[in-house]
Amino acid sequence: MSNTIKTEQASAVMNTYGRFPLEIVKGKGSYVWNDEGNRFLDYTSGIATCNLGHVPEPVQAALKEQLDTLWHVSNLYHIPIQEKLAKLLTENSSLDAAFFCNSGAEANEAAIKIAKKYAKDQGNEARTEIVTFKQSFHGRTGTTLAATAQEKIHQGFTPITPGFRYLPYNDFDVLQEIDNGKTTAVLLELVQGEGGVNIADKAWLKELEKICKEKDILLMIDEVQTGIGRTGTLFAYEQFGIEPDVITLAKGLGSGFPIGSMLAKDGVAASFTPGTHGSTFGGNPLAMTAGYSTVQYILDADILDNVNKISQYFQEKLTELKSSYPAIIEIKGKGLLLGLEMEEGAIEYITALREENVLVLSAGEKVLRLLPPLTTTEEEIDEFIDAFKQVLNEK
Repeated sequence: MSNTIKTEQASAVMNTYGRFPLEIVKGKGSYVWNDEGNRFLDYTSGIATCNLGHVPEPVQAALKEQLDTLWHVSNLYHIPIQEKLAKLLTENSSLDAAFFCNSGAEANEAAIKIAKKYAKDQGNEARTEIVTFKQSFHGRTGTTLAATAQEKIHQGFTPITPGFRYLPYNDFDVLQEIDNGKTTAVLLELVQGEGGVNIADKAWLKELEKICKEKDILLMIDEVQTGIGRTGTLFAYEQFGIEPDVITLAKGLGSGFPIGSMLAKDGVAASFTPGTHGSTFGGNPLAMTAGYSTVQYILDADILDNVNKISQYFQEKLTELKSSYPAIIEIKGKGLLLGLEMEEGAIEYITALREENVLVLSAGEKVLRLLPPLTTTEEEIDEFIDAFKQVLNEK
């Protein structure tokens, strides 16, 4: 039975995704296999989630052991592996305390809540707004879609949650509008993944941080896609010379296992007290085991060094392609979060590459988003380049 026939059959699953005609049944490393036994080079990494590739052995072994021990207990009890992961994350960042949840949207919800609570605790009752930036993406819950400054995400869900103000990204002129007497926090991505692989200007970001510190406005960095080594450091903010008050994590934190986290400075974390926030499944032993073994392996195995070396190799190869094929307009991104702005629509290239057994994503109408595992090799990159060259030659 072909994949095409399967997509035409009635499904009991809600139609919330524009699914590709492909049924993935197995994965290992940088590759996945469909139900017909065909192998694909997966340069989506589950949308920047399988940072160590599919079914990484250190995480697999730790999860198997945990499966035989304990799956779930309430957060009304101490969970030792939760404490270990919180310590690992805070000791390797400039943040002091962690809250655990199940996804990036939940992590951003927690950040939004703690920002509001912090303002109240500081006696700033008038501070009820959070500034986000155009082309951002912060999630699809009722509140995080409101935080997302893209009109297409809001369509059909109005009236959206109030309390957000949108400003242009990387625009020095609008920095004077950050503090209007109502702003309690600024929330932004340092590389806008969904919005086109746009990188924050370092000088602009430093000025933004200065304003936030002067006005006691929280600087909150959405690291859901950029965190856990994706850009070449454990957290992307490390490359920009800033020290945020809050960061949010998910995706790559658990090697594909559902997990999210919000990290905060002590002074901010103090605003979350018993009863102010919580999660039934957040911080459960299985998710914490996946998170701890993932982060520990990234640190122990010099994965970050590989990201920086292999990213340079990848960008050199892409630059060579760009010099020969005018269809490639621009190469963007950091580390292994890369974007190719194309002359034509991205979906055409996604389809053509899939026919060459390579999987990639889009980031807007004309940008291809490349998200290899952090463990990818030069040989795998050459495989991608050969496939992409074949596609470009056929255009």
